[in-house]
Amino acid sequence: MRRKRGAKFMFKKYSLIIGTAAMLVTTPIVAAQGPKGDEPVAVPRSIKQGIDFVYVDPQMSTVARKKQKPQNWLQRLFNPSASKKQGAPNPMFNDLARGLQQYQATWGRLPQTKIPAGAALKRGSTGKRVAALRTRLGLSAEGGYDDQLFQTVSNYQAVHGLGSPDGIAGRATIASLNRGSTYYARKIAINMERAFRLPQTRAFDRYVVVDSGAAETYLFAGDRKVDSMRVIVGAEETKTPMMAVLMRNAKANPYWNVPPELVKSLTAKKVKEQGLSYFQNFHYEVLSDWSANGQLVDPKTINWKKVASSKSLPTFRVRQKPGPWNSMGEMKFEMPNDFGIYLHDTPLKEKFAGDRWISNGCVRLEDYHRFAGWVFGRVPADSSQPEQYLPLPKAVPIYLTYLTVAATPNGVTFRPDPYGFDALAMPQMFAERGGEPAKA
Repeated sequence: MRRKRGAKFMFKKYSLIIGTAAMLVTTPIVAAQGPKGDEPVAVPRSIKQGIDFVYVDPQMSTVARKKQKPQNWLQRLFNPSASKKQGAPNPMFNDLARGLQQYQATWGRLPQTKIPAGAALKRGSTGKRVAALRTRLGLSAEGGYDDQLFQTVSNYQAVHGLGSPDGIAGRATIASLNRGSTYYARKIAINMERAFRLPQTRAFDRYVVVDSGAAETYLFAGDRKVDSMRVIVGAEETKTPMMAVLMRNAKANPYWNVPPELVKSLTAKKVKEQGLSYFQNFHYEVLSDWSANGQLVDPKTINWKKVASSKSLPTFRVRQKPGPWNSMGEMKFEMPNDFGIYLHDTPLKEKFAGDRWISNGCVRLEDYHRFAGWVFGRVPADSSQPEQYLPLPKAVPIYLTYLTVAATPNGVTFRPDPYGFDALAMPQMFAERGGEPAKA
């Protein structure tokens, strides 16, 4: 599946709610003009997704309010013991709140001194830079790069997401230490704000959280995480947006409808290279139009050279038939939104073992069968018939968020920021005035 970033947009006549860093605003939804096919379109640039959260279905906004500002969680901590009360923040928020407290009590209390740049420091190293490193990590300046320092550096690396902990204070580790604990505390606070925008406790019987920062999906029942699985999410250039939307149905044995832009730029090119056998070899068919009553068309009746050179998009439809070759696999989980985002199966199971930030914005499920059994409350029956519409017994809220910090029993661990959302969120949440964070 390929995502078209340069799609043209038009305004719809209805609105969505965006929980922003500055306020809660009502903004027109934008959608690709004409038929889109089964591909995402870019979220408008007006939605700055460092913190901004798009509530496609307004009833899913259980915390956003008009003129809402992000909380300064460095100065105001929610009491996790209140998590059982009606309307308390999401359990993921509570876990991060505890993690922030533990981080401040461990790494945050250490001297925030700078370590001069230089060669990597490791076991056996001595000198002023080793003494500075020991001081920075709360050890006595004497002792050189001994086993105690080695273990402390390894622990620091593990917490701060600096690759496989090797106990060597190289360039990345020194740079991280020199950023200081305030930088990392702010990252925790940013993630707390994102988690705060997830559903409050007792808001829903069950819901799904897709975390594109971790490339994981979590299933919640009664505000308790009951299952999880790996997912494949958008690549850096085709980010999976932060949004909330209701899942209302699934389709078994789905078609993949090729966007008109790709019919013009890709399908026509393939026909030129491979001939009309391309359609049979890759299980495509052509329909007269995008209506429900579109008729099958013989590809040889179409001037594909003209399609490729035309300034306008084709009005006929090209779709890939259901089967093991189909990029949506055996089931597509639909949740109406004008960004073209949905969850689906995939035939490429081996991809879950590698880099999982490779999709064009949609979410590929590691185990669609288990997911379907949970959202339906049973394993839905289906046959070999294509495009079977399977309505959910009850709409399931889906929250797509982005977390770069994970709570642990001893505090937190930091993860990479593949989308750069943390960098966007820093000025949204913290005004740099004398180095102090903005007040809530």
